Amino acid sequence: MSTKITAQISASQISLTVNGEARRIARGSAIADLVTALGLNPAKVAVERNGVIAPRSTLGAVLLAEGDVLEIVHFVGGGDHPVAGGGGDASPDDSWPDDSWSVAGRRFTSRLIVGTGKYKDFAQNAAALAASGAEIVTVAVRRVNVSDPSAPMLTDFIDPAKITYLPNTAGCFTAEDAIRTLRLAREAGGWDLVKLEVLGEARTLYPDMRETLKATEVLANEGFLPMVYCTDDPIGAKQLESAGAVAVMPLGAPIGSGLGIQNRVTIRLIVEGASVPVLVDAGVGTASDAAVAMELGCDGVLMNTAIAEAKDPIRMAHAMRLAVAAGRSAYLAGRMGTRKYADPSSPLAGLI
Repeated sequence: MSTKITAQISASQISLTVNGEARRIARGSAIADLVTALGLNPAKVAVERNGVIAPRSTLGAVLLAEGDVLEIVHFVGGGDHPVAGGGGDASPDDSWPDDSWSVAGRRFTSRLIVGTGKYKDFAQNAAALAASGAEIVTVAVRRVNVSDPSAPMLTDFIDPAKITYLPNTAGCFTAEDAIRTLRLAREAGGWDLVKLEVLGEARTLYPDMRETLKATEVLANEGFLPMVYCTDDPIGAKQLESAGAVAVMPLGAPIGSGLGIQNRVTIRLIVEGASVPVLVDAGVGTASDAAVAMELGCDGVLMNTAIAEAKDPIRMAHAMRLAVAAGRSAYLAGRMGTRKYADPSSPLAGLI
């Protein structure tokens, strides 16, 4: 190819950086042209151009310029309605009063929220979701794989029109990163009900409460409805509530540890002091852990690893569904008091 032709081609194109990769596109192209050229559906992604989110309604009008840096993201499995086979918690008697719950004015039947990470594939994830009866799933916001735009997406298996997606900020270590992530999530799907977590460090994945509080205030002021992952600290939980959290989600144990609820006292204190829903988030390992959370009076439980890493995730999902329902029923029934000494079930009077 001659130098002249090469120069003409170069002049007719501009250079961009898309999701960290160098790309070229015809001069005068709009963002929508780029998205389409990548083989992506503009309705399923969000685009950030030079650090500013480009509203979906403007993608066809905003022209690209030399040196633009773009991030194109979508939802992936990470640690979110009625589904085939039924929805909420089973009740042994249809005459029992409705025991649904609400967060930020949205009502749900199931008190179990599940994650979408660590499954062997999206099909298994969808099957576990159906077995759990959950109506809310957490989803992570990640870059689109522009090298393989035809790769399966979570939305192909879990329909956001039937299941409530709860975009989360998994992997964010600063308030700034968490806020940026959720702004993109809102653009990608229009969701304002979100799960906020800002981590302190990678080894324990404990929340950084100072950054978490800062992010909660900003997000609430921008119209988000943040459900917030936090330490099992009653004072910190009330501070988050005052900052605009629509639910507080204290950890039972470190994320992915499966250790169960380590401090029942503080979880119970958070429940007693809260005027927003309280959900245990992180640390659940098996069905009895979920039941304990509900017996403490929590409004719900969020889990991912306990189901996804079980030897039979589908069966474990069903077990968690039953455990949450059983724990909630036990809480409503009111447990017997504890005693220091034995108290016989049968009367001693009239013994033969």
